[in-house]
Amino acid sequence: MADNQYDAIVVGSGISGGWAAKELAEKGLKVLLLERGRNIEHVKDYVNATKESWEFPHRGGRTQQMIKDYPVLKRDYPLNETNLDYWCSDKDHPYSETKRFDWYRGYHVGGRSLMWGRQSYRWNKWDFEANAKEGIAIDWPIRYDDLASWYSYVERFAGIQGSKEGLEVLPDGEFLPAMDLNIVEKDLAAKIKAHYKGQRHMFIGRSANITEARPEQNRTNCQYRDRCWRGCPFGAYFSSQSATLPAAMKTGNLTLRPFSIVTKVLYDKDKKKASGVEIMDATDNKTYEFKSKIVFLCASAFNSTWILMNSANDIWPGGLGSASGELGHNVMDHHFRAGAGGTVEGFEDKYVYGRRPTGIYVPRFRNIYEDKRDYLRGFGYQGGASRGRGLPVAELTIGADLKEALSQPSEHWYFGMTGFGEMLPYHENKISLSKTLKDKWGLPSLDFDVEIKENEKKMRIDMMNDAKEILEAAGLKDVKANDNGYAPGMGIHEMGTARMGRDPKTSVLNGNNQVWDAPNVFVTDGACMTSASCVNPSLTYMALTARAADFAVNELKKQNL
Repeated sequence: MADNQYDAIVVGSGISGGWAAKELAEKGLKVLLLERGRNIEHVKDYVNATKESWEFPHRGGRTQQMIKDYPVLKRDYPLNETNLDYWCSDKDHPYSETKRFDWYRGYHVGGRSLMWGRQSYRWNKWDFEANAKEGIAIDWPIRYDDLASWYSYVERFAGIQGSKEGLEVLPDGEFLPAMDLNIVEKDLAAKIKAHYKGQRHMFIGRSANITEARPEQNRTNCQYRDRCWRGCPFGAYFSSQSATLPAAMKTGNLTLRPFSIVTKVLYDKDKKKASGVEIMDATDNKTYEFKSKIVFLCASAFNSTWILMNSANDIWPGGLGSASGELGHNVMDHHFRAGAGGTVEGFEDKYVYGRRPTGIYVPRFRNIYEDKRDYLRGFGYQGGASRGRGLPVAELTIGADLKEALSQPSEHWYFGMTGFGEMLPYHENKISLSKTLKDKWGLPSLDFDVEIKENEKKMRIDMMNDAKEILEAAGLKDVKANDNGYAPGMGIHEMGTARMGRDPKTSVLNGNNQVWDAPNVFVTDGACMTSASCVNPSLTYMALTARAADFAVNELKKQNL
């Protein structure tokens, strides 16, 4: 095989790209995995994984220089000292904002699979039906039953801990033994269930942290360190480095090429399909071409769409996949940072052991069954109970008195929760190639024109008030509702811009994640989403990717691609 010829090219090595590489390589294809950033090797390159806070010059916080250097990242919690190298440079990768959008990116092997929050939930059947029933945007071309077996497939490999609850609104999965609620959360969960007569639920957040060792994957069970986003030397949480890439490498069929910025999909007009991709080497700015039978775009939602847009030709001046007029449109995220918190009395003699890497989850209860609100869709809550160390008074902040104060827990337990709400797919929420702004490599940047609308604003009021009501019903004191403000992108759950659909006139992809205009090009990351649900989307990307890879290989065997 020539150095530039492969069966499949996968663009991006994050959650979706890692799964695509694994599935295609295990099915016997010679796969080239292209990543625009540097390589990060499992364990060896997790340089901060075992450091304590006092080993960082600024206890893991942020400096004034960091704030200056990272004007976007500083807008929320991602800017910190412990994993700064995992977030891409705002300076090297600028973008423009017609309306504010917080775009937090990880450009390296593994992508944001190294930094993600690991919350892993299945969509429910209503999530795939809602657009059609409500006349919003377009209908999904698939239903829950099309994805259920693939959810099971990826759950078994990735390793998801959680409890089976038997709820229609949040389907159960293939779970490892669940982590425990702490004593306060157990008490509150029982009180919530009793007060709402079993109509509202609180249980452990389902997360991609293994609670049983996986020796066949060389992964050890979670050590309750809660330092996941620095990289886990135990392989206890799912990432491309810990799980999918080792499996792909094991086949001998995978070639990984970091520092490879894919600039366009190469299109063969005669064959009406892609012939491969063009890349720019990030180290020397030289251009190379790689050929393949199929291409999987998994570069993250907006970068996959950027590649399609930048692949414009005389047939589609708006980019490959632009025939419908929907490429770049229908940007979605999850709006959050609205909820409530308060103090819990009566557990002053209790504490916690270890640092559990997940919290609680309260599934959606609005606009399901008989409940009807003056907005569409709904939200779930994440949060938890904690009892931090008591803060000493100013006069006691040195010496033995300080040590003594730090050794004591706070007087009361605190419980807080924040809602994650669904954002509707509005056509006018869009990204486009900038005509003026370019990145470090002279490539066009993106412009963002995205906002939340009345539907989301109405939902946020419920996210606050319902949280306050729930906590007061559970007996908490000094309960305060809060809305800490939200800008699109802050949820780091970007979706849309190359949606799936049933008709090439209204969508970019078909029901198998194929680009209508080039059926051997697949997009399986967040770009493909037709709506957003209100649960974390990564598990759905995994399932869609595994499903599309299976379809692609079968079509290759039939010589249909």
